[in-house]
Amino acid sequence: MGGPHGPYRQSERGDIYAQYAQQLLDNGHAFKCYRTSEELDELREARKAAGLQLALKPADLALDEQEQARREQEGWPYVVRMNVPAEGVCVVNDMLRGTIEVEWAQVDAQILLKSDGMPTYHLANVVDDHLMAITHVLRGEEWINSAPKHQLLYEYFGWEMPQLCHMPLLRNPDKSKLSKRKNPTSINYYRRMGFCLRP
Repeated sequence: MGGPHGPYRQSERGDIYAQYAQQLLDNGHAFKCYRTSEELDELREARKAAGLQLALKPADLALDEQEQARREQEGWPYVVRMNVPAEGVCVVNDMLRGTIEVEWAQVDAQILLKSDGMPTYHLANVVDDHLMAITHVLRGEEWINSAPKHQLLYEYFGWEMPQLCHMPLLRNPDKSKLSKRKNPTSINYYRRMGFCLRP
């Protein structure tokens, strides 16, 4: 409610995401992908059988010009995917871990806008963080592999990226990931358990 950066629900920010997805398309940083789910499964299986990285690159997903034009003319559903390098290393600076290196070969041509026009986390997170002037992003270490995609999007848009910090996961005694869906998350619960909350 209120504040200078609303609306805050992603479902109410669709026009904003569409605008930035179109900007990426116009600048050649993204492409429309008309591949079907069956085709994508076949591509992944073929790469797996050949012992290749499973990350699908723009070149893997490309249709010949005639087929691309046919599907577009016939109104096939499509997603908007980002262009990512095929080789080399992405260097990400992390407040906790220092320099993190991720091979671009492991990074897929991420879907940014789904066929229903809704954004994926990757596009929405970058656009929202920039527009809402976020300076620091602290999240779980399971997001490290997504950091190159986000860093690349910031470069594509010409924006300064927030400082990143990827935290170790909190785990249950059985080593499973602590989850808000399974575990108590109320401060009062931990007070009753005897944990002292200090300012």
